[in-house]
Amino acid sequence: MLKVFLVEDESIVREGLRDNMPWQQYGYRFVGEASDGEMALPMIRKLKPDVLFTDIKMPFMDGLALSRIVSQEFPDMKIIIISGYDDFEYARQAIKLGVEQYLLKPITKVTMTKVLSELKEKIESQREQKNYQDQYQDEMREYEKFSRRLFFEKLFEGHMSVQEIYEEAGKLSLEINAPCYNLILVSLQEKKNQENRRQESREFAGKQDELLRYLLRYPEHMVFRWNINTYGVLLKSEKVQMEELTSRCMENIRRICENADFEFDWYVAAGTPVERLSSLPECYAGTNHVFSYRFLMPSVHILTEDMLKGVLPEKEESGIGGVDSAKVDPDVIKEFLSTGRSDEIEDFAQSYLQSIQEAMHSKLFRNYLMLSIRFTTLSYVESLGCSQEEFLVAVGGDRAQEAGMSTEEIFDYLCDMMREALQIRDRESDTQGKKILKKALDYIDENYMQENLSLNSVAGAVNVSANYFSALFSQEMQSTFIEYVTQKRMDKAKKLLRQTDKHSGEIALEVGYKDPHYFSFVFKKTQGCTPREYRSRSLS
Repeated sequence: MLKVFLVEDESIVREGLRDNMPWQQYGYRFVGEASDGEMALPMIRKLKPDVLFTDIKMPFMDGLALSRIVSQEFPDMKIIIISGYDDFEYARQAIKLGVEQYLLKPITKVTMTKVLSELKEKIESQREQKNYQDQYQDEMREYEKFSRRLFFEKLFEGHMSVQEIYEEAGKLSLEINAPCYNLILVSLQEKKNQENRRQESREFAGKQDELLRYLLRYPEHMVFRWNINTYGVLLKSEKVQMEELTSRCMENIRRICENADFEFDWYVAAGTPVERLSSLPECYAGTNHVFSYRFLMPSVHILTEDMLKGVLPEKEESGIGGVDSAKVDPDVIKEFLSTGRSDEIEDFAQSYLQSIQEAMHSKLFRNYLMLSIRFTTLSYVESLGCSQEEFLVAVGGDRAQEAGMSTEEIFDYLCDMMREALQIRDRESDTQGKKILKKALDYIDENYMQENLSLNSVAGAVNVSANYFSALFSQEMQSTFIEYVTQKRMDKAKKLLRQTDKHSGEIALEVGYKDPHYFSFVFKKTQGCTPREYRSRSLS
């Protein structure tokens, strides 16, 4: 039922309209009345009617003044002016305010019936279109996230000119311009000792949502997904405010992540502020270098350049006794091989060797380190199903037999070993990913006509988390899940429109839409014409 409110200073007219109209018969509920605009306004704000009937000439606050306030506060509320004054100036002002109609007294029941019927049809049509638009936008939001991620990847990797940055940002409705920028990377990952590593727990998903709600709350934060486990936050502000903004953001991330009833791995790193868009790749490189220390200092969750200055050695010592054994633990390299990215290899290797530089002057220590790198890497690639012989051939032989490598040679050796190991890991991951994706695509082919098909249901069918599946799908298909399914449904719909005489409602059901009106809405949005227009063109 639509709610109606009436404002009329003549009690006879007001009571006549209130009591003599069969409101419910026409889909309305009479919710209130007032004798003037001043009395009406607080009641309207409380009751929020769908339709407001108001006289023009009233004491204290007239109908035009009331309409002006209501139209600003409740733009969707329909206003109908009623008046005994056949005055063009009143009508002109009412039209300017956007009122629905201007009715002259006396108002007959026939006139009111016609107005109510037309108004109800208009309101329902507008609400239906708004609901369709909202639903469609919800479905397309995943595509916007994907496009946003690609934009930031190109931005931070230096693949765009400043002009291209502004053009691409404009297409995505991103306000990128600011006096100063900084970058924060934050990683959240479930503990690896969980029984089912791929299935996100409700608590972990809830913590991710809590973090994103905070980050998205402020216009100074531009949030984007960097990979499956990592989010990026581009900070924008005046130069004098950037230090405070960065500290506040990292502190709130710490508060959210520490305030949990379960354990998970989390790390946050910040870079050095820059004042130009063209300098953002340098900002990213610095942030990523700091971020790589999460493998070396797993108990330190907040990483900054200032913090590293306090924990890294400033000069070489004369002996190796001061080296922290945890820093040369093979698990440090193994952890990077398991979760690191290929573009982090050199940063990690540099950080790793820098953390133990006080002992690198020792030939004995360098030989030990070289063997540790060898055994750790070979053990890891064997766990992936690769033989030691195949791996050593791929990296150009067993250089660990060469005693007395310099620090620079060990750096190259470590990078080469990790680079080849990560290629094997990623190939294996790609193979597994392709198997999962093929299974998912087969499932979609069989079930795309089901209205309840969703990213979550497909992820469940192939036994992976929705988070992982979303990232895998967009990366491999260069399309989001919703975009793919919608296009598949539209292709099938177009085929049915060309080859059958089924009406639009039947086709809608056949391709996964219970609501034929929403099907037509999506069809026009994606194909540029209605189903009827498409059929007519195909037959002509």
